[in-house]
Amino acid sequence: MDKKPKAEINIVYFSSKSNNTHRFIEKLKFKNVKRIPVDLNEKLSVTENYVLIIPTYSGGNGDTKGAVVKQVIQFLNDENNRKKCCGVIASGNTNFGDTYCLAGLIISKKLNIPLLYQFELLGNSSDVKNVENILEKLWEK
Repeated sequence: MDKKPKAEINIVYFSSKSNNTHRFIEKLKFKNVKRIPVDLNEKLSVTENYVLIIPTYSGGNGDTKGAVVKQVIQFLNDENNRKKCCGVIASGNTNFGDTYCLAGLIISKKLNIPLLYQFELLGNSSDVKNVENILEKLWEK
């Protein structure tokens, strides 16, 4: 990305009903946060630049099917939502080996945006600090 986003730090995220990603988001100090709806009939549109934080769903051992959930695909199929995405952060489970945080890598390549960070499951206090630092450096003050 050539230009740093301006204004407030914005986050868009997806979390399933398990709320693992949601609990990570709650630990961050940022307030401009939007959640991609779990219900495929509900839509989210964004008007500001944002970083996408998403979990990875796949079975490991080369099983990449469903790594990016349908709700995230639907959200990014909207051209405006896609254009506003400045980077992606992914969570995953190291138990799944080769598909750990794969959703972030897929989105990064597809949208030609940076994969900014990866963390396991709910993340820990170091992950929270790292993500906050990365986002503060990414945004122009």
